[in-house]
Amino acid sequence: MTDESPSTDKLLRVLARKDVLALAFGAMIGWGWIVLTGSWIQSAGSVGAITAFLFGGTAIVLVGLTYAELASAMPQVGGEHVYSYRALGHFSSFLCTWAITLGYVSVVAFEAVALPTVFEHLFPGYSVGHMWTIADWEVEATWVAVGVIGSLIMMWVNYRGIRTVALVQKLVTLLILAVGIMFITGALFEGERATMEPLFNTADGVMGGIMMVLIMVPFMFVGFDVIPQAAEEINLPFKEIGKVLMASVILAVFWYALIILGTSLMLDPEALGASSLAVPDAMQAVFNAPWAGNLMVLAGIAGIVTSWNAFYVGGSRAIYALAHSGMLPAFLGKLHPTHKTPTNAIFLMGICSCIAPLLGRPALVWLVVAGGLGIVIAYLFVALSFLVLRHREPDMPRPFRVSSGKLVGVVAVILSIGMLGLYMPGSPSALAPIEWAIFAGWMLLGLAMYAWSRAKYGVDYSDRMINRELAQATAHDPSTEAPARGAS
Repeated sequence: MTDESPSTDKLLRVLARKDVLALAFGAMIGWGWIVLTGSWIQSAGSVGAITAFLFGGTAIVLVGLTYAELASAMPQVGGEHVYSYRALGHFSSFLCTWAITLGYVSVVAFEAVALPTVFEHLFPGYSVGHMWTIADWEVEATWVAVGVIGSLIMMWVNYRGIRTVALVQKLVTLLILAVGIMFITGALFEGERATMEPLFNTADGVMGGIMMVLIMVPFMFVGFDVIPQAAEEINLPFKEIGKVLMASVILAVFWYALIILGTSLMLDPEALGASSLAVPDAMQAVFNAPWAGNLMVLAGIAGIVTSWNAFYVGGSRAIYALAHSGMLPAFLGKLHPTHKTPTNAIFLMGICSCIAPLLGRPALVWLVVAGGLGIVIAYLFVALSFLVLRHREPDMPRPFRVSSGKLVGVVAVILSIGMLGLYMPGSPSALAPIEWAIFAGWMLLGLAMYAWSRAKYGVDYSDRMINRELAQATAHDPSTEAPARGAS
C-alpha cells in the first residue's frame, strides 16, 4: 500500500495543526543541544549562554513574525522564494532561496555526522577500519557506515510521502518532550545554584563569550521556516499557519534556555570540562543512575531524527520551488506520480547527507557555521521583502497581520544585519577559511545552475509559473472548505 493517492499531480494539502507544530519544533531541537550545551556554558557562562539564546531567540521571533505574515498571505511552496520574488525580483529570489537551501542541506549533512558521533556514547569502540585523517580526526569505516545508513533511511521516509514524514515527526517529538520535561523538572529540584558559577565568562569579555554562543543561534533555530516551505501541504486556515509558526519559535526559545539552565544547575565547571555530552551527564546526575543518561542520549537520537526529517522536507521543497519556476534544471522539480514528493530534490539532499560522514567529526562545526551564514542571509531577504511589500502592496490580503508591522520589519532587518556581521572577517566569531570555502562552493554551484536555467527557460517562465501557483494557492483557503482527510 502506498502513502499517497495518485489523484493529482500537485503536492497534497494534508498536514494538520499538530503535524505542523511537530515539524517546526522538531526541526529546531535536533542533536545540537545534546552535544553543544556544555561548550555554550563554558564559552559564555551559565547566564551568559541563556542570555545569548534569549537575545538571539528574540531576534528570531521578530524575523519569524515577518515570515508568519508572509506565509499566511502567500501560502505557496518555497516560502522565501515566493516572498522575495514578489518583492525583490528574479535574481534576489534565487539568492535568498539558494542561501536558505544551504542551511537546510547543512543540517541534513550535520545530522549524518551527529548520528555516528552519538553511537560512540552508546557503543564505545565501535569505530574500526581507518580510512583517512581530516583535521586530526581519524575517519573510520564503521563510523561512516552509520551516518550513510541513517541518511538512506531518512531519504526513504521522505520519499514515501508527507503523511509518513508527519507520523514519524509527531511520535519522535513526543519522546523528546517527555524526556526533556523529566530532566528540567528534576534539575530544578535537585540542582544547586552554586554550580552555575561563573554566571558570565569574562575571559574574552562578557560580550565576547556571549557572541561565541550567539553565532550558533541562527543554526539552532532554523526550522520554523520549514512551515512556509511546506505551505501547500498544510491543511489549515491561512491565518493559523502564522500562529503555529510563532508558537513553534517561542516554544524552541524556552526549550534551549531551560536545557542550559538544567545543565548548569547539575554540572559545575570542572564536570562540564570533563564531559563530552553535558546534557546526558546532567540527566544522569539528576537521577543518580546511568539509565537516565542513556535515556537522554536516546532523546538526542530522537532529535537527530526530527531535525533530519524536517530539513529533508524544507530543503527538497525549496529546491523543488526553484526548479518548478525555472531557476534550477527542471528535473529537480519532478514530483513522484504516487507519493507526491519531489523525488529528485530528495535524492540530491540524500547524496549530500551521505557524503558528509566522509569528512569526519570536524564537519559538525564547519556545517553549523557555513549553514548559519546562508540562513541569516535568507532572513535578511525575507525581512526586506516584508518591508517592501508593506510599502508597495499595503492592501494585499494578510490573514495573519503583524501589529506595528513597519517597526517590526525595520528591527528584523537591523537584527539580521547584526547577525550577518557575526560571520564576517574582524568578528571574534568570523568564518574560518574552510567554512568560507563550503559557502562559496555552494553559491558557485547554484549560480552555475541558475545561469543555465535562465538561459534555457527565461525570466518570463518564472513569472508565469509563480503567479499561476500563487493564484491557485490563495484561492483555496481551507477555512472556506470542508476539511480534507488528515486535517482533524
